[in-house]
Parts: sequence; structure tokens; C-alpha cells
Amino acid sequence: MLKIDRRLIAHFDWPLLLAVLLLLAVGLVTVLSATHTEEKLVSGLFWRQLSWVALGLVALCAVLPFDYHVLKRWGWVFYVFTLILLILVVFVGTIAGGARRWISVAGFSMQPSEFAKLAVIIMTASFLHHRVSEDRLHWRPALVALGIAALPAALILKQPDLGTAMVVLSVGVLLLLVAGLSLRWVAAAILIAVPVFPYVWQHLKPYQQRRLLMFLDPERDPLGNGYHIIQSKIAIGSGMWGGKGLFRGTQYRLNFLPEQHTDFIFSVFAEEWGFVGACVLLGLYLFLLYRCWVAIHRARDAFGVLLAFGVTTMIFLQVLVNVMMAAGALPVVGVTLPFLSYGGSSLLACMMGIGLLLNISMRRFTF
Repeated sequence: MLKIDRRLIAHFDWPLLLAVLLLLAVGLVTVLSATHTEEKLVSGLFWRQLSWVALGLVALCAVLPFDYHVLKRWGWVFYVFTLILLILVVFVGTIAGGARRWISVAGFSMQPSEFAKLAVIIMTASFLHHRVSEDRLHWRPALVALGIAALPAALILKQPDLGTAMVVLSVGVLLLLVAGLSLRWVAAAILIAVPVFPYVWQHLKPYQQRRLLMFLDPERDPLGNGYHIIQSKIAIGSGMWGGKGLFRGTQYRLNFLPEQHTDFIFSVFAEEWGFVGACVLLGLYLFLLYRCWVAIHRARDAFGVLLAFGVTTMIFLQVLVNVMMAAGALPVVGVTLPFLSYGGSSLLACMMGIGLLLNISMRRFTF
């Protein structure tokens, strides 16, 4: 008979799980509202998202039983598998919206770049955890760790997916700082990167250049490249204090707002629930991040700290970039809002990340 250590249940972080469940519920209601029509209240997209939520909960539970220290030894398998998938995307990936980001498997589309975030976190933590005790991280292991993040980031950039590539690379750099990389090295890297910027600009895709220019002045092309930002800001502003009410948003219902159930789902929520509702939602995200921070402090070893910090940073960066993008404070780079945006790959990656945090928190008594 399977015996469960009661200490694991006693140390389970229920508030963290509750925060995730609340966000999932808000996400489902918002996807339902963003995809409904006059003829059909419940769309096929909603049922598909509901199935992804159920699968995400299964993925979260699947991460809990094993000791996360197993990943020290076998995390590289997940990393290499993800790299293979990213390479396959280049050759046999499905094209949609001008980008080749997905692989179709048995009728389902999977976006490997979403899992690359977790793979980089696990691989970097595995590589750096026994070097954290050193007074200062040497430049050689720092370069290797940077390469661990840069390789998948380069493959993701080729798809092209600038937003996800930036998140992957940023998570890798922040893990290096936590592991003891001197800020002087970061300052030196910035000084080297500044003169290289004109070269990078010349190699950006034309649409990426237009997005950056439109971010600075969206009114230059209000019906073209500035359309996304302008319509998103109109949707958020039209919600005013109390919002228009559930199913009563007009910007998305009249199809003025593009990508309404994916990248711009925050705009849909803000239009329906207003400034007050948006503040409550952001407060819920802050509570989630607080519980993630608690998991970091509860970790009893360097590997656990790096894993928990990486997952927390991944979620934080995605929330920050998505909300600022929707509010017109950042260029449109196609980053999903964790637990709310429609999409199975992003949701599964986030749920597995939360499973890792719960796993770390549960096993703090084992030291």
C-alpha cells in the first residue's frame, strides 16, 4: 500500500495553489467572454482552454511526488529534448501569423519555446548550484551558463519570437546574478552591447523594427502597425472605474481589439471590470508572486533556491511585459499573461513551474 509522508502534506503551500486556482478561474471566464458570439455563448476555444486547464492541473500534480533534486542529475535530458524540438520547429514547424513557432502532434499544436523557459531554469540551476558557495562566480562558468540560455533564445528568435527569447535570456542572466556574478561584468556587457545595437537593428525583421517604432509613436500608422497598441489602450480606458460588465465589452466584441483571447486578454478584462477590477487582478498576481518569494526563502539548498527564483522570475517577467504591452508602455512582443491567456503550451509550462515551487516548499523539512 502506498504510504504518503504526512510531513509533505503539512508543508504544502495551500495559499499558493489557491492563488493559481483563482487566476485560472478568472482566465476561463475572460476567455469565455472574449470568444463568445451572439449566436453561441460557449465557443470551441473555451472548451479547449478548459481541457488545457485540466491537463495543467494533472501536470502540476505529476511534478509533486518526486524529489526535485532528481532534476540535478536528469534535468539535462529535458533541456536537450527541448532543444531538439526547437530545431524541429525550424524545419517542420507550423506557420501562423507570419511566425513558425508550433509543432503539430496528433491534432494538437505545441509551442516548444514555452517549455524552453523551464528547461533553461532547470539546466542553469543544475550547472550553477554547487558554485553558489564560491565568493564570486568565475567568468568561465558564467559564460557556459549564459550559453545555456543563449542557445535556445537564438533558436526562438529565429522563429521569430522576440518576446519569448527576451524572457528566456533575461531569466538566464538573473540566475547568474543570484549565483554570484559580479555586477561589473553586467556593466561591461552593457557597454559592449551599446555599440553593437546598430548592427542588431539592421538584422531585426522589418515587422520588429516597425513595432519598436510604433511603440514610440503609434499614431504614425494608426490603421497599420500602431493599431494593436491604440486599440488596446482604448479598451483599457473605456472600462473606466467600474468596467462595462461581463460580456459587455465592445472593443473585442466588435473585433476592434486583435489577439483578444491571447496576448491582449488583459485589455479585455480591464474593459469589462474597469480600473478597480484590474487592480484586484494585479493584486492577485502580487499575492501569487509573494507566495513564490516565500518558496524561495523556504528552499534549504542552493539548487532549490535557483529553481524557485527562476520560476518566480519567469512568471514575474511575463506578467510585467504583458500588462505593460497592453497598456502601451512596452512594444508589442507577443508574451502571454500567465494562467489567463488562451494557449496550452504556456499554461502547461506555468503549471509545471508552480508544481516545482510546491515541491520545493513541501520538502524543506528534509534538511
